[in-house]
Amino acid sequence: MIPSILPTYNRAPLSFVRGEGAWLIEADGRRFLDLGAGIAVNALGHAHPALVAALTAQAGTLWHTSNLYQIPAQQELADRLTAATFADTVFFTNSGTEACELAVKMARRHFHDAGQPDRTQIIAFEGSFHGRSSAGIAAAGSEKMTHGFGPLLPGFTHLPWGDHDALQGAITGQTAAILIEPVQGEGGIRPLPDQCLKGLRDLCDERGILLILDEVQCGMGRTGRLFAHEWAGVEPDIMMVAKGIGGGFPLGAVLATEHAASAMVAGTHGSTYGGNPLACAVGNAVMEEVATEAFLQSVRARAGYMRQRLEALVAAHPDVFEAVRGTGLMLGLKCKAPNTDVLAACYDQLLCTVPAADNVLRLLPPLNITEAEIAEALSRLDKAASTLSSC
Repeated sequence: MIPSILPTYNRAPLSFVRGEGAWLIEADGRRFLDLGAGIAVNALGHAHPALVAALTAQAGTLWHTSNLYQIPAQQELADRLTAATFADTVFFTNSGTEACELAVKMARRHFHDAGQPDRTQIIAFEGSFHGRSSAGIAAAGSEKMTHGFGPLLPGFTHLPWGDHDALQGAITGQTAAILIEPVQGEGGIRPLPDQCLKGLRDLCDERGILLILDEVQCGMGRTGRLFAHEWAGVEPDIMMVAKGIGGGFPLGAVLATEHAASAMVAGTHGSTYGGNPLACAVGNAVMEEVATEAFLQSVRARAGYMRQRLEALVAAHPDVFEAVRGTGLMLGLKCKAPNTDVLAACYDQLLCTVPAADNVLRLLPPLNITEAEIAEALSRLDKAASTLSSC
């Protein structure tokens, strides 16, 4: 008999009932250090006072009206985002998957209304993850996600990660956009080198195509800048955002330049819940905390400390770990032992981590985790690795 919850998740046997900062409390009272943050969602940890206050205040006044009407908190958040980024305009969604759907529509509609309706092709890359909608799985193109769900949405070309010659050869008169994550998350914490991102920007400018960045996982301070592309000194035309922007409340967004978004006029897209008062109240509170240079500097400092400790961990357990990957507080341990075994050993040490492709274990702590908590987390990782080394 099928269970009452559709069995599409391979869940760990854990039931958390409370969260406090970087800590999760299990139903049986055990306290876990959280290096997953809800898969890079809880940017400020669990039950952050500013987010609790913002959500509680909004919940006591107005929850939902729909986008038939003006939503002041939505306007405030859009103003904050455009002031802090390359973007001229923002559309709010409930998730990164929905942001992908709009990014694809926006790019294609841009060229359609510019008199080039055949320019629908979008170039994406092996190892990417852009959500589990029809457009998202078509964009990623992996057999694991697409199997049995055909026919897939057409119009995507998939290239090997880092193959510059293949990229040059793939661009045709039908190419509308290049879609890429500055740091792959699900694909195994693979950062795109700054020079490659600069090269993509130059290539898009030369060939008259749009650059779409998926910063759903690597954005909102995760790399030590508000958005990861800032490290390369470039700007996209369209950007997908979600996860950390809501600090745990469902919220996503598409940010775009006026040029890229020019065809998205009234009636071309919509969302019943997207940008509702509750979500935007939390989003504004997140921006107040995260989008400051002092906060981002603290992320960079914690990231440097954590990376140093991780490099020492890899050196101490060469039979378990191979290398440290990533940037900022979006880090990964490339494992020699099966990452599922390492994950299970971490659970035994009351530590939450997140697996990824290429036998990588993701470490995505709250951005405000303390050095003392990082030290404790690394101690638990060391104990987990020691149990595997002794097997």
